[in-house]
Amino acid sequence: MAIASACHILVKERKLAEELKARLDKGEDFAKLAKKYSTCPSKKKGGDLGEFHRGDMVKAFDDVVFKRPIRKIHGPIKTQFGFHLIKTLYRS
Repeated sequence: MAIASACHILVKERKLAEELKARLDKGEDFAKLAKKYSTCPSKKKGGDLGEFHRGDMVKAFDDVVFKRPIRKIHGPIKTQFGFHLIKTLYRS
């Protein structure tokens, strides 16, 4: 079964997600922005979600983690939780 590790920043508004993505694209620190802005409990760990299997996350999130290039920041990705900026660290 496929396994991956990812971190994310979760916010309620697309506009904020887009602003944060622009800041990340300019080189700002992912973990620092996650700690400051994310609404997910993972913000305490800089957005780090640890390891999980394919199917553990909602489909839109899973599709990014298991299909898109690793170590790049993808998003905003909309789910029922809000808008995510997702960085896959590794997958197998």
